[in-house]
Amino acid sequence: MQSTDKTMEFMQIAMKYLPEAKQQLENAGVELSFDMIQPFMNLFTKVMNEAYEMGKAEALAEKE
Repeated sequence: MQSTDKTMEFMQIAMKYLPEAKQQLENAGVELSFDMIQPFMNLFTKVMNEAYEMGKAEALAEKE
């Protein structure tokens, strides 16, 4: 399970790219609101956690 620190790191990454995502959605005719963002942020956190765990497992396997 991911730590709260990792969740915060993942959210910081998401916020870094949010303006770009917002612009792309607006260019496609989709207006982005905070209520719309929350489910995607939760999904992003799940994806980032899985990617982190995969990288961690690979790093540990390389040490063996």
